[in-house]
Amino acid sequence: MTRSQLEHAIRAACDISGDNEIIVFGSQAILGTYPDAPETLTASIEVDVQPRNHPENTDLIDGNLGEMSLFHETHGFYIHGITIDSAKLPHGWEKRTIPVSDQNTTRGNTGYCLEVHDLAASKLFANREKDRIFVATLLLEKLVDKDMLIKRISALEVDNPGITARMIDWINSTTAEIES
Repeated sequence: MTRSQLEHAIRAACDISGDNEIIVFGSQAILGTYPDAPETLTASIEVDVQPRNHPENTDLIDGNLGEMSLFHETHGFYIHGITIDSAKLPHGWEKRTIPVSDQNTTRGNTGYCLEVHDLAASKLFANREKDRIFVATLLLEKLVDKDMLIKRISALEVDNPGITARMIDWINSTTAEIES
């Protein structure tokens, strides 16, 4: 996915949902912070979004712009309407989002993309192989700061402290591997 495709997704999701603001919280949120992010970080053809002011319209996005929709077939990517509560996010993430709003999103539509450290913390919590690869690439490319990432992980509301320790251990070992 490219930044222009993200802008198209924002415009389309806003139009379908009747909301001029959406939250972008999947891997493609990277394009908010880094519009020219490496292809290894933007390979997904899916962008996860929720209308900011009308979350009840999330299903409209998925039904009209989701996987195997006419939109997907036409544009080669799709918009996954999904609620933000499906992601585990660090406390205060809302204040750190990166707004994407320009002539390509039109009519004042704005996509609020997760800030890169919040995105990485969420990905590590999910703990899927593709998410660990994503975060390892962020660390390798020096697009996240290790200490800030650990701070954001510590701001996740996690019931089991072992999960937090696992994520921090992973960051430390991955960083050590990258530096060797």
